[in-house]
Amino acid sequence: MYSPEFDVLLSALAAIFRDEGRDEAARTAQALLTTPAPEAIGKREACAFDLLIRDVLSTSDMAAARALLAAQDMIPWGTNPVAGQMTDDAAAICAVAELMGPDGPIPAPDLRLGLLFQRPDSYYPLHNHDADETYVILAGGALWTAGEDVRLRGAGEVIHHPSLMPHAFRAGPKGFVALYRWSGDINAESYALLDDPAVFAV
Repeated sequence: MYSPEFDVLLSALAAIFRDEGRDEAARTAQALLTTPAPEAIGKREACAFDLLIRDVLSTSDMAAARALLAAQDMIPWGTNPVAGQMTDDAAAICAVAELMGPDGPIPAPDLRLGLLFQRPDSYYPLHNHDADETYVILAGGALWTAGEDVRLRGAGEVIHHPSLMPHAFRAGPKGFVALYRWSGDINAESYALLDDPAVFAV
């Protein structure tokens, strides 16, 4: 089913990656605009976090956040490529929608692209993976750990995690929605939770 809202979303996401300044990002942007999504893209049942996702998206002025809000009924929330490696606690605080990847709605054998929503005031523990990764926060904010760098991040900020860099997120009072991009070795099996002293912090 053709969806102008989904096309607008893909164009907005491609624009973000064209501005990133990495070859892999430019290739991802090109794939978003030239690889046809299957006709299976269409209205889906709302995920458990639907109202929270809509609420935080409504606070953002970013074009991609507005486009995502307009296409929210078609987003495949729940298609998490690392679900098999997550703990139940980590899985319970977030929703993931893979839009591009080996098994994504937009097929790509060597790239992954998707969306992450994290519940308000929740903590996603320290983890890493083989893939090189870029996050772009679309709405809301979080105290973001990327290696030794720990700081508040908000809508519009771009965070790059080289392969195997430990990273973690403590969501703000509205939670956050972020776009992620994987390149390099994108095997989901390499995802691993790490020893995390922040888990014990009050």
